[in-house]
This record gives sequence, C-alpha cells and structure tokens, in this order.
Amino acid sequence: MRLEYPVLLTSILKKPISVTPRTSLVDAIGLLARYGIKRLVVTRDGNVPVGIVTEKDMARATSVFNGRDIGEISVKDVMSGDLVTIKRNGTIPECAKLMKNNNISSVIVLNEDKSLTGIVTKTDLVGAFLINGVANEEVSKFMTRKVVTVDPKDLLLVAESVLINNKISRVVVTREKKPVGIITYRDFLPAKTPNWIQEYYETEDLAELKNQPRPNEFNASRLDRSLTFRAEDIMTPNPVVINKNEFIFKAALLMIRHQISGLPVVNNNLLVGIITKSDIVGGLAEG
Repeated sequence: MRLEYPVLLTSILKKPISVTPRTSLVDAIGLLARYGIKRLVVTRDGNVPVGIVTEKDMARATSVFNGRDIGEISVKDVMSGDLVTIKRNGTIPECAKLMKNNNISSVIVLNEDKSLTGIVTKTDLVGAFLINGVANEEVSKFMTRKVVTVDPKDLLLVAESVLINNKISRVVVTREKKPVGIITYRDFLPAKTPNWIQEYYETEDLAELKNQPRPNEFNASRLDRSLTFRAEDIMTPNPVVINKNEFIFKAALLMIRHQISGLPVVNNNLLVGIITKSDIVGGLAEG
C-alpha cells in the first residue's frame, strides 16, 4: 500500500483529555461520554504521563457481570502503566509501526522534557490516510477472514466472555451467516447498558462462567433466570458493512464517517471477514 502522508506527527496529534490516578472511575466514564472519546491519559506532577485508561479497561471493571461497586473504583485501579511513547518530531510511519508492533490503539507524544504534548490514535492515522492517501487495493487483501461471532440469542455473558477470551474489541452478531449487529466493550459500560439489565443481574455466581472461552447453555442454565438477557438486547443493530471487492479507501471513509473502528466484510450479504482501523494502520506501517 503506497501512500503519501504528512511526515511529522505534529500535523495530526491532538491534545488529550487527562485525569489523575485518583480520579474516580465514575468521573472518568463521564469524561468519555462528554467528549466522545475512548481513552484518557493519566498524569501526575503537573503534566507527566504515567498511564492510560481506555473504555475497554472501564468496561471490564464495571461490567454487570463482575459485581464490583463502581463507586469504589478509581483510575489507578484499572489504568495501564505500560506506556508506548514517541517524541513530537517523530513521523507517521514510525507511529503506525509502534501501534502495530505493540497491538495498541494510541501512542503518547512527548516533549523533549518527557512532559505530555499530545496523543495520536488509530483514528488520527486513518484520517491522515484519508486526506493524503490513495489506496486501490481491495478490502479482501487486508481483511481478517476468521471472524468471531455470536448469535442474537446468545447470552450476554457469552458475548462478554467471547470478547475477553479472544482478546478482541468487537464481536459480530450474525443470523444465518448475515451480520445483524455489533457488540463492543462500550456496550457494557454503565452509561450504555440498559438500566433494566443492570438492575436485574445477580453477579455472585457469574465469575466462574465468565472465564470460560465460551460458556455453554447447559452450565448457564443453572444460574438465576436473569440470564435470559441476550446479545440482541445490547448489540448495535444494522451494522455498517462493506463488500470484499471495495477499495480500502472506502473502508477508511466509512469508519471515519460513522465513528467506528471496524466493518464486517460481506459477499452476497454473507459475512466473509472483518476490516478494522488496525488493518489500515498496518498498511501505513508498511509504507
């Protein structure tokens, strides 16, 4: 994928929203919702980054399945302290390689004195690609062909377990091999999960099943009748899809336009793969 793009990161970096390690998770979730973002940089001593907390971290900590009291959780309890950073005079390909090699969605940008100056996300890199790049390769060349899916009638516990144990950010909901919905970690945040689901769940008996790669219906049936809630109760229906023969450029455009990070790939309306921002970033990393 040969591309033309701005050389310096300063052309695309953004000023992040930051919090301290002592910020409550409730306040952190509120900031995500207020600013429409997916991560917060954690700083101390004025402007020195010490961690990052994402909506995935928050969803895992506050899921209706884990029984933790959200009011007792602070950012330091869930943040990642393993920061991947780059100097502000770095380049876009260097940043893309860092994301690809470390399997992350953002890179912290530092001043020479190691203070925080900005952040670059996969969305920023895809935006740079859209504005400056032309890619005529077909989606089928870069898509992931093995897609993890659930059925609309699968238990919510199954959907969350599939996300966690397969280490993925989204799961496609299919009916007769056709994509009918998407579930991401954001759907498990208290701000998104329907109140009637939060209030109904009994959490004491769920820990063991949650850690199974795919809890089966027989084991789950032993639990409280609250387990009647299904993937279809929380999924985002009618997902944006793309045909496998379309160009990567169109996939990037759809992700930016709809503010999403992945698209189910179809052929004759049947699911054949998935294309994500990570795939586009991988193309940028390779130059």
